[in-house]
Amino acid sequence: MINVVKSRREYPEKGELVIGTVTRIANHGAYVQLDEYDNKEGMIHISEIALSWVRNIRNFVREKQKVVAKVLRINPQKGFIDLSLRRVTEQQRRQKIQEWKRVQKAEKLLEMSATKIGKTLDEAYIEVGKKLEAAYGSIYNGFELVSEKGPNLLEDLGIKKDWIEIITEISKTHVEPPKVNIARTVEMTCWKRSGIDAIKKAFREAIGAVQDEETMVNIYTLGSPKYRIEITADDYKQAETTLEKIINTAKASIESEGGVLISPKG
Repeated sequence: MINVVKSRREYPEKGELVIGTVTRIANHGAYVQLDEYDNKEGMIHISEIALSWVRNIRNFVREKQKVVAKVLRINPQKGFIDLSLRRVTEQQRRQKIQEWKRVQKAEKLLEMSATKIGKTLDEAYIEVGKKLEAAYGSIYNGFELVSEKGPNLLEDLGIKKDWIEIITEISKTHVEPPKVNIARTVEMTCWKRSGIDAIKKAFREAIGAVQDEETMVNIYTLGSPKYRIEITADDYKQAETTLEKIINTAKASIESEGGVLISPKG
């Protein structure tokens, strides 16, 4: 049976990011079942757990924990897959998890469609899923676009009418139109003794200035004085307007406290 969540390759490639579940922990490392590769087992050596010195692996990972790891080496003949946690950045980890969730959603939507039309998941993938992947990069991208733009997209791919009706219904009911994400890294400093409080206040005021807008805002530190502002909105114009308002509000606030905000574009 085809499972669209699983990779159709038997083994991952060197340098690839994979998602898996920690199954057991030993003194020398942690063992991980790779969710995308038919639960093949990989191992994270203790030296690849974290950037800092690891005295107790259990302070960093635990059994049944989902992790994102980077593939260091593969030996299919011996069944070895060496992995690393410390070489995965936070941004890579979040992006991989987001991709994984989208793949899982795609399988559920495809299975729902197959059930409604009286076909198997295998048939749904062959008759619809493969065409969506080829045209739009992923099955879930296809569902999103149908939700936003309607059934003509499916007609253009040569998908049969009975499938088009079901896929359109499922998309409109269970899929939100795709969002736009933009981000900017800024530098904010304040040399007063209460500088940290002034920076926190500046960001609170900036978020308050856009709280009535239909956007999602995330601000997190990259290590003082750098901060990353991420905006999720329905379109680029809305996202860019919100981003500029946040930056201008934070800039005015921190400058009133004698600080500086630098916002390089690009």
